[in-house]
Amino acid sequence: MRSVFEFIVKPLGDRYNNKIKVDGKELILNTKIESFKSVNNTAEVVAIPLAFKTDIKVGDKVIIHHNVFRRFYNIKGVQKNSRSYFMEDLYFLNEDQIYLYGDTGKWKAYGDRCFIAPIENTDQFKLDKERKLIGILKYDNSSLNELNINRGDLVGYTPYGEFDFIIDGERLYCMKSNDIVIKYEYKGDETRYNPSWAQSGS
Repeated sequence: MRSVFEFIVKPLGDRYNNKIKVDGKELILNTKIESFKSVNNTAEVVAIPLAFKTDIKVGDKVIIHHNVFRRFYNIKGVQKNSRSYFMEDLYFLNEDQIYLYGDTGKWKAYGDRCFIAPIENTDQFKLDKERKLIGILKYDNSSLNELNINRGDLVGYTPYGEFDFIIDGERLYCMKSNDIVIKYEYKGDETRYNPSWAQSGS
């Protein structure tokens, strides 16, 4: 069973990541199905497309767009699956809905995607805990490498192109290569900013 142009995936775990364990008890953090922040975005590849070659293999884990597993209410108030839903626990996935593939500690960015780790704001006169529009490149890609922009570099990026993910307990911003606009030299006071709620998996 293979699609011509789309991947087929299944969620790793539940469709929503809205529960945590506190003192041995389960706590539900969010009950709204339309909230994208609680949607599971980790999947396992069940089948790859027929129409093109890809480095992704059957069985690989992928970090995907938050709308794939999300449910919603239609105008009549009836709960519906996303248009990605195929059958049972399987979903179609467009190539541009994949952001990372691999596994814990071994992720690779897919296509023109990249991930930035925010850094702490050292300006004592500002309330923001992280610096805006600047961070450390966590997951690079070949198009950035051709510009001599590599993993670990301090880079600046354009506003409104980033959206956040929690990857292995670390809050990261996903964006496209074109959103990276400058490579900085390190000053020596840069520290990654990772809020405690991200580390706890909430």
